[in-house]
Amino acid sequence: MIKPKTTKRDTRKELESLVDQFIKKNGTIQQVDMGESGLVDGKYNTSHIGFNEPKQDRTPLNHVVAAIQQRKHSKSPPTVPAKKRPKKKIIYDDFGDPLRWVWEE
Repeated sequence: MIKPKTTKRDTRKELESLVDQFIKKNGTIQQVDMGESGLVDGKYNTSHIGFNEPKQDRTPLNHVVAAIQQRKHSKSPPTVPAKKRPKKKIIYDDFGDPLRWVWEE
């Protein structure tokens, strides 16, 4: 059986009911200015971005790139086409009824 897809209306109702339950249990909602929750000490939290580590030297792979380019642009000898296999063809009479099979190359 297919599970019904939740609509925006269902999600909105569920969130409203969760908020109402929270308030009924003497929960308080704190108002926060827009964008304030994304700031740490008045600055954006950049500790997870990865700027803390020193720059690492990269390993040069010019010889590997040159080998790949050479293989890409080298022309391989032309391949000999495979011999065509004979095909089975049916011969029909004037009324469209099959008469016999013939092998054609």
